[in-house]
Amino acid sequence: MGQLVILDRDGVINEDSSAFIKSPAEWRPIPGSLEAIARLNRAGYQVVVATNQSGVGRGLFDIRTLTAIHQRMRQELAAVGGRIDAIFFCPHAPEAGCACRKPAPGLFREIQERLQISLERVPAIGDSIRDLIAAHKAGARPMLVLTGKGQRMHLEAEAAGVPIFADLNAAVHAILGIP
Repeated sequence: MGQLVILDRDGVINEDSSAFIKSPAEWRPIPGSLEAIARLNRAGYQVVVATNQSGVGRGLFDIRTLTAIHQRMRQELAAVGGRIDAIFFCPHAPEAGCACRKPAPGLFREIQERLQISLERVPAIGDSIRDLIAAHKAGARPMLVLTGKGQRMHLEAEAAGVPIFADLNAAVHAILGIP
């Protein structure tokens, strides 16, 4: 297996919404994000998504709808020559107290078990402090993008020494060593 990159979904790959992304029609890629994933794929990276999807636990949409949203993401990615190798998601509401909802590291542990690899130094790109904490707890290398909620988190990230990038495209350039 090649190298791995872990991505949050909302605010990293697609535009975030405080009202949740509840249908495939509401899913909109952030400009350049799909091409950035395709660039990682071409460089031999596996790309997986680790995403909190509490809209399921809150009853805003069901697993079938979530699958349809992910199908649209995969189709749009395929159109630019990219792919997501696996999607790991937490469907629980915040009050469920589960181990998989970020900032808990459960989704990252699941990735580690399923792929049988160490997450040490694996880039984990997110737009929220929850993403950064979960990545750090799992031993991965947190990276913040300023899209989505990232703009509000940059001071905490900076204080923690987490690298900060304008968007997924810029983060991918850094990973691949492209100036």
